[in-house]
Amino acid sequence: MSADPSPAPTAAPAAGEIGLVEARDFHSRQPFAFESGQTLPGFTLRYETYGELSPTRDNTILICHALSGDHHCAGQHAGDRKPGWWNNLIGPGKAVDTRRFFVVCANVLGGCVGSTGPSSVNPETGQPYGVAFPFVTIRDMVRSQKLLLDHLGVASLAAAIGGSMGGMQVLQWGIEYPLFTKRMLAMATTARESAQAIAFNEVGRQAIMQDPAWNRGDYPREGGPRVGLAIARMMAHITYLSDASMDRKFGRRKKDTADRTGNSFDVQFEVESYLRHQGQSFINRFDANSYLYITRALDQFDLAAAYGSLEQAFAPVLGETLVLGFTSDWLFPPEQNRAVALALLRAGKRASYAELDTDLGHDSFLLESPELYDLVRGFLERSEKRVSDFSI
Repeated sequence: MSADPSPAPTAAPAAGEIGLVEARDFHSRQPFAFESGQTLPGFTLRYETYGELSPTRDNTILICHALSGDHHCAGQHAGDRKPGWWNNLIGPGKAVDTRRFFVVCANVLGGCVGSTGPSSVNPETGQPYGVAFPFVTIRDMVRSQKLLLDHLGVASLAAAIGGSMGGMQVLQWGIEYPLFTKRMLAMATTARESAQAIAFNEVGRQAIMQDPAWNRGDYPREGGPRVGLAIARMMAHITYLSDASMDRKFGRRKKDTADRTGNSFDVQFEVESYLRHQGQSFINRFDANSYLYITRALDQFDLAAAYGSLEQAFAPVLGETLVLGFTSDWLFPPEQNRAVALALLRAGKRASYAELDTDLGHDSFLLESPELYDLVRGFLERSEKRVSDFSI
């Protein structure tokens, strides 16, 4: 089966840019069994593609998004001047070169941007699933993505690439589909969250669930725990930054409209205004129940516990792996990324680790970085061994 053709832009894109893109929906009609034992009669994944699938169907790069991301990772939607969240990395001539690769990115199962999740309508009740939606895991996300790639006619992945939760998916791809996944590039990620990371997620969940408008997960599409979700986003966003980056961007600068006496709980500092903006913009595009489900999936991801040890977890892996850590990332710090690469090496796999010195925090993998681009491009351009040359 051939891939769905990428939509033709209505005007010539700027040099190095993909131009206008459109999302598509993949509808799986077969029952899907979650790791929890629960099932759905089918599901939908919303996705975008860039570039063309090669005649040998082996030039695909799967982009795996993080917690608050979605399928729109490159190009622009009509009427929207803001490009996809990884547009700086993906496009003709960029590190992920769409002249060479067929790039696919899907909103995860359990999400809320077109893919089936808690806000989707339960066909049995005619109402949103809410908390009746099956608990979803990183492995469930990966298995649903495989069905999408089968639908697109992809024979193998040239690479799976992702940061943060996307990096978790990348690692699971190498474990779950070793013959299919030739390369893995995981950034700012971990094989399991620390107690501190779980704690931050729990604070966010409690902010949502203690909001009376959550109503045990039963709320209208345009309503729900907007205050709680905004607070959860504000808390999480702090963990994506660093003290140095926040100090450089905001310092202790006050808003022009601030009460100079300080005798007010209105916005005083620019950093307060920024966080409130982050919270308000998030509630306009994200579902609170999806936030609960996806953060729980992050917490439950533990490769060592699932397979006996990290080395045993990586035993099936055949593809080459590059793990990237960032010095200022205190959510998934460099030592957690390094531990993944070392476990792969101990398991006899082809793996390498690189660490970029930045002061931008966890979100470093999303920001402009020529060093990052060079590492990604170099990793993808290495001569590849055929899968048939690999042995477990």
